[in-house]
Amino acid sequence: MPRLSVIIPVRRARGQLRECLESVLTQSFTDIEVIGVVDGSPDGSGLLFDEFAARDDRVQAIHLPPGAGPDGRRNAGAERAVGDYLLFLEGNFVHLPGALQAVADRLDAAGDPELLLFGHHRRPFRGGPRPTRSLELLGELPEGRLTLLEHPVLLDIAPVSWNRAVRRTLHEGEKLSFGPGQHGERMYALQTLAAAESVAVLPTACVEHRSRRHLPVAADGTEPADGSAPHQLVDAYAGLMEFVRDRPLLRPVRTLLFERAAWELLSGYPSVTRRRRRYVRSVAAFHRAYRPEEHRFPGGAQGLRPKLMGGGRYVLLGALDTVLALRRSLRAVPCAVRARARRTLSARYYWWQRRLPLDPGLAVYAAYWNRGVSCNPEAVFRKAQELAPQVRGVWVVSKNQVDTVPAGIDHVVPGTRRYWQLLARATYFFNNVNFPDHLVKRPGQIHVMTHHGTPLKIMGLDQQDYPAAAQGLNFDRLLQRVDRWDWSVSANPHSTEVWARAYPGAARSLESGYPRNDVFATATAERIAEIREGLGIRPGRRSILYAPTHRDYEAAFTSRLDLVRLCEALGPDTVVMVRTHYFYEGAGLPEHPSLVDVCDHPRIDELCLAADALVTDYSSVMFDYAHLDRPIVVHAPDWETYRTVRGVCFDLLSGKPGDTPGAVSTDTDELARIFLDGSWRSPANEALRAAFRARFCPYDDGRAAERVVRRVLLGERAVPGPSGGVSSNAGRA
Repeated sequence: MPRLSVIIPVRRARGQLRECLESVLTQSFTDIEVIGVVDGSPDGSGLLFDEFAARDDRVQAIHLPPGAGPDGRRNAGAERAVGDYLLFLEGNFVHLPGALQAVADRLDAAGDPELLLFGHHRRPFRGGPRPTRSLELLGELPEGRLTLLEHPVLLDIAPVSWNRAVRRTLHEGEKLSFGPGQHGERMYALQTLAAAESVAVLPTACVEHRSRRHLPVAADGTEPADGSAPHQLVDAYAGLMEFVRDRPLLRPVRTLLFERAAWELLSGYPSVTRRRRRYVRSVAAFHRAYRPEEHRFPGGAQGLRPKLMGGGRYVLLGALDTVLALRRSLRAVPCAVRARARRTLSARYYWWQRRLPLDPGLAVYAAYWNRGVSCNPEAVFRKAQELAPQVRGVWVVSKNQVDTVPAGIDHVVPGTRRYWQLLARATYFFNNVNFPDHLVKRPGQIHVMTHHGTPLKIMGLDQQDYPAAAQGLNFDRLLQRVDRWDWSVSANPHSTEVWARAYPGAARSLESGYPRNDVFATATAERIAEIREGLGIRPGRRSILYAPTHRDYEAAFTSRLDLVRLCEALGPDTVVMVRTHYFYEGAGLPEHPSLVDVCDHPRIDELCLAADALVTDYSSVMFDYAHLDRPIVVHAPDWETYRTVRGVCFDLLSGKPGDTPGAVSTDTDELARIFLDGSWRSPANEALRAAFRARFCPYDDGRAAERVVRRVLLGERAVPGPSGGVSSNAGRA
């Protein structure tokens, strides 16, 4: 049997769970088992447990039916555990390096106590780790075996499940369990303290408590909030007192626990927002039912007892209620002033239009900051015309891009009267970037962030640690924009994880594949020949697309290739198409008969279809091109600089299957040799490409746009999956 069982119950932790699991499995202490528990896993967190279980026999995944709740997840993990000690860990927390070895050593030194309490650091949502009061208290306690009765200060250690190792014989022998509701974990922690005959402490930070962004619980899709948390606390403490009452040996600690409960119930009164009289009556009933005979009210408060208990309400609480009501009324004054100011500053017409009903048959589309009709939104738009014609789409297009809009597509220019009308009245919004800050999201409006690439470079909030990437970004405003999202379209599981971490919000992941890549599965040979002919590529001539990405730390395009030299080396039977990033204008490419400047070509997908091979550095086009199952060569002469300054999600040049898509070059001559000696399509590089495609192109059946339309516009939960199957995976809710 393992020494330690680490139980990780999660519901939505996709963006942080990989780091959590790796923090446990890479510990120097290896005599462990890891039990991951999910119940429904709306964001696909369960897939990560399955992935780790498949490659590490210390990991097992438990999939419960939806609705088990936090208590069901934790209890199920404890029931499956066989280790000497149970440790719980939240999916967005991590074990610090050396933590499990320190725990094991302390357990050995203390002679296997029934309970071990250890320290933690707290990392706020945005900021660095900070020590905690619990860690300080642990350092003040003696090293020997302790008991709660001798050291009541143990109650001041954070009452959570993840800062303690509970001996399994204690857990099973005393029938410890997590109760329902928001306070079930706290009561479990107090149960362990009450029941343990021996407690040891470890004044070392073993866990980093990583705070999540605060979101409305119901919007986050986890456990629903009904505003009854304070009322539930009374019931939770009643359950704890029943637990102690049923165990005569625990009678000595009854008074300690009752005093803790009484203090906390009084402290919780200000948070009671409704049914205050009921709360007061419940607290009074709790006192009558569970106050030990030996308990005395501190500070001479015994004289208040008739009023407190007989009258069924606390006089002091009534006075506090009056003060709180006055404070709320005073706070409402500046709020009203701010609200009037916002209405005054808003465009009158837009304000008036927002008072009219939403149009359920109207969708707004935009792409690349209103640069025209393209990318994922275009693919969704065209599929919606086919499957959901009752929802008409209107595109937002900048004034200087109106001439690029295909005939027959309705569009509007920003700032016009119709533009404000559309923003106010449309029900659906699709964009591959964020809509402007002036858009006010109304109740009932549905925003779909389609994104426009698979992330190799770090994105969103992850950019905070990379000044070159973060220049000009306002992260507070970014989060406000993220809060408008209802759906976040994902191309693959990797993207789902990154988006969840980089853009923390309440949006549901729609792991459907990228709609813009459907064309790679549906394009015919005739269509490809037509595109090549339009680009001037003669039949039988090899075509290579060179598509480098931009560098945040460079203002203009700098070619990492000697393009003329490359063309000369490859000969006249090879044409090199050069497509720089759209952030750069006027690349200034050299002249050569085999060199084709396609920087201004409107459709990157057509260039991919025309190319026999792709050469890129760190552009996300490689993930799209992989759908074609054609050779990819990574030309990366400045990889160390790029990943250090810009930051990346994985090591593109590791050479490991799934990381590297094919051959790699670092200078012009090496790139030329790759194409001249045939290694660009060697069996070894074909194997790398297959692994890369398996990781990043799981939805390559040409039906990604259909999945988005059916899930968002038609409300279908079971949508077509890869290979013609039916799956609800694409519409995780």
